Amino acid sequence: MSRVSIVPLPPRARLVAQALVDAGVRGEVVELPDSARTAAEAASALGCEIGQIANSLVFWSDGAALLVLTSGRHRVETTMLARQLGRSSIERATPEQVRAATGQAIGGVAPVGHPRPLETVVDEALADYSTVWAAGGTPHTVFPTTFDELVRITGGAVHTVGR
Repeated sequence: MSRVSIVPLPPRARLVAQALVDAGVRGEVVELPDSARTAAEAASALGCEIGQIANSLVFWSDGAALLVLTSGRHRVETTMLARQLGRSSIERATPEQVRAATGQAIGGVAPVGHPRPLETVVDEALADYSTVWAAGGTPHTVFPTTFDELVRITGGAVHTVGR
């Protein structure tokens, strides 16, 4: 028996909801009446701190997509992160690269529910919060989780990604 009702959600959000169910996540994908495209919009809609928003940002690094889940309270410092990961460079992915890697559009990229697993980095700053909110596959959908659960379901490596 599924704990998440996936019928009324948009198609991309249903894929994310199913991935969460398959991973044993208890938090449900919910659709917000207002946009959650940015961390500020999501925090406002949810009534939480901006740092609790796990921004899912796709970068291009050494010929492959790299998903970085960062706290909404800061920006990813790509030079620092590239050095930590031993990469030649990390650059923002184009909208086409984001869609190809995740099946989702910028502003709604979820940590899961992609066509294939993505190398993922999880910002250690997200550990400061007992509840973290992540995108649910569209700019209007989100789900609650925890730092530990986010690391588990993505197989992400924990790093400092910004200041």
